[in-house]
Amino acid sequence: MEKTWQLVLLKWYRENKRDLPWRKTRDPYAIWVSEIMLQQTRVDTVIPYYERFLALFPDMKALASAPIEKVYKAWEGLGYYSRARNLQRGAQTVLERFDGAMPREAALLQKIPGIGEYTAGAISSIAFDQPTCAVDGNVMRVGARLYADGQDIALPATKKYWQKEALGWIPQGQAGDFNQALMELGALVCLPRGAKCAACPVKEWCRAFETGQVEALPVKSAKAKPEVERYLVLALVDEKERVLFCRRPEGGLLGGLWLLPMLTQREDVESYIASLGLTALERLPLGKARHVFTHLVWEMEGELIYVRGGGNLPQGGAWVEKGGWQALALPGAQAKLVRALEEALC
Repeated sequence: MEKTWQLVLLKWYRENKRDLPWRKTRDPYAIWVSEIMLQQTRVDTVIPYYERFLALFPDMKALASAPIEKVYKAWEGLGYYSRARNLQRGAQTVLERFDGAMPREAALLQKIPGIGEYTAGAISSIAFDQPTCAVDGNVMRVGARLYADGQDIALPATKKYWQKEALGWIPQGQAGDFNQALMELGALVCLPRGAKCAACPVKEWCRAFETGQVEALPVKSAKAKPEVERYLVLALVDEKERVLFCRRPEGGLLGGLWLLPMLTQREDVESYIASLGLTALERLPLGKARHVFTHLVWEMEGELIYVRGGGNLPQGGAWVEKGGWQALALPGAQAKLVRALEEALC
């Protein structure tokens, strides 16, 4: 194929692109924030978070020096909190190692915590118009259909293949717009299911469309089923109507966030309560909740327990005044149970 389709795609993009706030700037920091937020999260969801986050942390210095609790709170509801943690660490790295200036080259950008190949390519091309590609699932799907390619896009080798191919597609001096055009085509037209081929600006060059293979491509092997973990979630309420929350250690799943205490189904609730120097007065059901992570599922059963006594806090634990948890960085995983707790205490 010649580069005719690339120029047609660019024209389509410039005439039809969505009006998104991060497309109105060439600031590499703002583009970086948007790219991190857009990982695993829908565009419509990201927009208000992006605008609020930049209002709170308008530049890397503001983000790097902020208390991590404030960063987590600004991220609350987006999930995948390691993204927020790495974003702050990345800002600190840019200030310390690069004198506060984002590198232009994708290879150097990848030395910053939380920036992988795709994000580095996006920042480098969009902010600095460097001739580098940004290949994700959308781009591989477009490529597989354009060229009727049957390689399994779940394999790392296939991603490497498309990175090399996509690099050769970029029209000179137009890397940023072209990469965004590919992303836009994959997001709006070349959908995983129900592709809108009639509206596709490059269908004339699409071999999958020509041969009737659009729905069969790309080839993608099935993911392993996520592991299921079951927990009892305890809302312990003392005589002052304070509720016990525990801050998870940094570094792990939901690191640095506050949750109601969680026990495995095998653990003894009474023993746990006694270990805190508490006595259970009344136990009430709080409902059930389910939360899906990338490779893990939490199935939770909540219990509201009125207690008296005290003296022994668990690691990272704190008694929080009624309603005071709204100021804490709480993950969405327990949101349903926290709402049930609030209703029970009204």
